[in-house]
Amino acid sequence: MKPIALTVMACILGTGASSYAGNISEVKGTEVKTAEVKSGPSTAALVELYTSEGCSSCPPADKQLSKLKEQLGPDAAIVPLSLHVTYWDAIGWKDVFAQKAFDTRQGDLLEGKPNRVVYTPQFFVSGNELRTWRNDLPDTIRRINARPAPVAITLKTASAENGKVSLDVLTQSVGAKQVDGDLYVALSENALSSKVLRGENSGVTLHHDNTVRLWYGPIKLKQGTAQFRQEVSLPGGWNRRNLQAVAFVQEPNDGNVLQAVSTARGL
Repeated sequence: MKPIALTVMACILGTGASSYAGNISEVKGTEVKTAEVKSGPSTAALVELYTSEGCSSCPPADKQLSKLKEQLGPDAAIVPLSLHVTYWDAIGWKDVFAQKAFDTRQGDLLEGKPNRVVYTPQFFVSGNELRTWRNDLPDTIRRINARPAPVAITLKTASAENGKVSLDVLTQSVGAKQVDGDLYVALSENALSSKVLRGENSGVTLHHDNTVRLWYGPIKLKQGTAQFRQEVSLPGGWNRRNLQAVAFVQEPNDGNVLQAVSTARGL
C-alpha cells in the first residue's frame, strides 16, 4: 500500500467485539472527555464504501452502509467507513467530502487483484472487494467475525471544549507470532447532509454517515507493534457529538485487514 500524506503531524513509536469506557475530567478549567476502546478476540469487519455525491447509484449504497449495524444486531463487530472520491467532481457537482487520498486508497486496494476496476459505489470488506454487496454483506461480515484476530488494538481519545481531540492508538500482536502490517487511523462523522444542485443527483438532499474526515497511515508495525499519537484541532463545521475515531491493521501485501476498532459515536 502507498503512503497517504495529510497536512498533520504524527508521533509514531514502533519497536471482534470491543469494549468501551469513557469519563469526563477537568484539566486546567477545561472539561475533557476521555474514552478507551479495545478490540476483542474475534476479528471485526472493516467495511469501506467508495462513494460520491455526483453518482446517482451511490445513495442506495450509502443507506446500506448506514443500516449495517442495525441490520446485523449488537453482536456483530463492524467498523463502517464511507470514503468520498474526487473523480466525479468534474462531472457537474463537486463533493465537499471528497479527498484525493481516498482515490489513491481505492486504487491501492485493487493493486495486484484480477479485474482491477475502480468505480462507485464500490464496497470492500476487510480489504477485499465485494461486488455482491446487495445480498452478501451480512454473511461476509459474519464469516470475518468468526475468525480469531492476530492483533489487538487499544484506541483512546480525549476531547476538550476548545475543539481539540487527541488520539492515542496502540496495536500489538496476539500470541508468540509477530504480525507484519500497517496501522491506519481515521476520524469519521455521522449525520451529515448536503443538497446537491447539479449533476446526476441534482435537486436531491443526500444524507451521509461514517464519512471519513481525517486519515492517517500507513504506520508500519515494528516487531509486531506500533503506537500512534496525534492532537487534532477540529474545524468549526464538524460536530464533535457525531464524530468517531477508527483504527485498523492491514497486511501490507494482500491488503487483508487483520483487526479494526472504533469508538462510540461522540468524542
